[in-house]
Amino acid sequence: MARTDTVTRFAGEDQRRRQLVEATIDALADVGFAASSLSEIAGRAGVAPSLVAHYFGDKEGLLEATLRHLASRVSDSARLRLARAEGPRERIQAVIDANLAPEEFDARTCSVWLAFWGQVLHSPRLKRVQRVYQRRMLSNLRYDLKALCTDADAQRIAVSIAAVIDGLWLRSTLSDVGETDSLAARAIATSFADSQIAGARPRSPAEKPKLPRARGLRVLTSHIGGDYLPLDPNAETFATINPATSEVLAEIVIAGEAEVDRAVALAREAQRGWGAMTGAERGRILQRVATRLRERNGELALLETRDTGKPIQETQAVDVLSGADCIEYFAGLAAGIAGEHVDLGPQAFGYTRREPLGVVAGIGAWNYPLQIACWKAAPALAAGNSVILKPAELTPLTALKLAEIMTECGVPAGVFNVVQGDGRTGRLLSRHPGIAKISLTGEVGTGKKVMADASATLKQVTLELGGKSPLIVFADADLDDAVGGAMLANFYSAGEVCSNGTRVFVHEDVREAFLEKLAARTRAMVVGDPTDPATQVGALISEAHMHKVLSYIEEGRREGARLVAGGERVVEGTLGKGFFVRPAIFDACSDEMRIVREEIFGPVMTVLSFRDEDEVIARANDTRFGLAAGVFTRDLARAHRTVARLAAGTTWINTYNITPIELPFGGTKESGLGRENGRAALLAHTEAKSVYVNLGRVDAPY
Repeated sequence: MARTDTVTRFAGEDQRRRQLVEATIDALADVGFAASSLSEIAGRAGVAPSLVAHYFGDKEGLLEATLRHLASRVSDSARLRLARAEGPRERIQAVIDANLAPEEFDARTCSVWLAFWGQVLHSPRLKRVQRVYQRRMLSNLRYDLKALCTDADAQRIAVSIAAVIDGLWLRSTLSDVGETDSLAARAIATSFADSQIAGARPRSPAEKPKLPRARGLRVLTSHIGGDYLPLDPNAETFATINPATSEVLAEIVIAGEAEVDRAVALAREAQRGWGAMTGAERGRILQRVATRLRERNGELALLETRDTGKPIQETQAVDVLSGADCIEYFAGLAAGIAGEHVDLGPQAFGYTRREPLGVVAGIGAWNYPLQIACWKAAPALAAGNSVILKPAELTPLTALKLAEIMTECGVPAGVFNVVQGDGRTGRLLSRHPGIAKISLTGEVGTGKKVMADASATLKQVTLELGGKSPLIVFADADLDDAVGGAMLANFYSAGEVCSNGTRVFVHEDVREAFLEKLAARTRAMVVGDPTDPATQVGALISEAHMHKVLSYIEEGRREGARLVAGGERVVEGTLGKGFFVRPAIFDACSDEMRIVREEIFGPVMTVLSFRDEDEVIARANDTRFGLAAGVFTRDLARAHRTVARLAAGTTWINTYNITPIELPFGGTKESGLGRENGRAALLAHTEAKSVYVNLGRVDAPY
């Protein structure tokens, strides 16, 4: 038999097996276990009952195959989610989300699972499948819990989380009042996991395997009170690496409770003097900082490139200089901070004072480390606050250089501090009673945790979180400009930009022409050494993040989207030591696909077709995010009408991802609270004090 005939035969048999498995699921959902006879199942599949014996042996063999299919579906979902997760807590969340996903939580699927669980006690074959499924879940949970707590607590919490997952599923299945849907169930399980982890005994540094330090490797501590802390040789550290080469750049000492307490105490003391200065005095010092950043642009851009993997052509043109622009802008506004006078008649008047909040903590993201550090620090410092910044642990280096520059330029000791660390350090800041405000740039889950922590002391919060933003290309748009805008909205900084317009809606009349231009220009992009000025696409931030991005590309193919260009890891020459992915374009996408609905944070563009304005606006707004949006059209009336209807905090007309300091930046819905930049950011770092002045006698009734 020819090989093609063999392949075709086996493909047909696999299809019939799947057909019988799907028919079994339908029968169990519709008529229950007892009534799901072989005749019933075969009739639904449109085949003779004898085929069941041919493929599965007997009914129990078919049931076993069906249960394996259901368990494999959950396991495959967990595997993809685990590949995308970064860090132990996110991996634990991946297991929760996979088991309580909407597709596993609908009434029909739940009823089928329940039918199987009812038969497990009577069937060794089904019991075997159940045992493997449950052991896999416990193993996944236990593995990552061991990175967060002791082995004993990890075992206990893993069993507890698995029990909560099973309990939520069972309660929802048996209840006829719709008490819990997938979203609510995941929220309950997440809250339970967080409470259990918070109450567990953390794994001590002594229990963690400690790798020997390479000779000559820099070990950097936090910069507090105008200088680096002394090095404790026994302190817990983490390595920061160059994502383009996997070279270890430095080891960073993690700040614990004592270091955070010290930073807060010094910041509170320093803020009194800094806040008492005039705005003009603070502005002059900050102007010197901006000037020094520009003078050291080349040095700082190279350091940023090595720490982030971004191309030097980007970091030299944007990262450092945009930070300098931000500090310069708020330095100029500092002298203009003012309240207002209120006329209350001939016997009284009132006025307001704009006063600093006190100590502000900034928690940065890893995609624009220096720029974000400046965005956090500049408005807070201009308003008279002191600042404690925690940079992302993946990119900790340029924040320390900013602290050095602040000190060199005359910012008083303790006014600007950098504490290094991971999520534990960030949690110490968000829960500290001596901190008045938290400003976070990060992902949605982190933002929710920070907000919950801050609520204990009613801290003010600014949250700039994730997005899955739409970019709309109408039929009359300049296609060359629209393609350029779409590329900027997806591939700049290797797609690691929160505001990226990754859902590109293109009118059906111009979609083919748009795709042709887009594919040609994307294939011509240079992926390479980030220190080479010719490189346009650098490395992704980490190996884990690269695998997350690649898993989404795999998911897109599996969901039926058409990969037009790119999408593979780049390993030519020395690039194999780094984490490079060629920019990917998906066509033939639908709104329900995960690559369309979930934030990927990598160079992955999805192209969707639309017919009319009302349709595309409704689809663009059909997301839990609301950070940004863009419109390309020559009809400016349509452009203004469209952006007014888009549920996004930051929008562009006929361009994308341009963020001048003068304009507020931020999102709506789950993309955050508050605004960075513009006058709004300055006022957000002050509070109004009302003063009533009586000019007459006190009118007391007693």
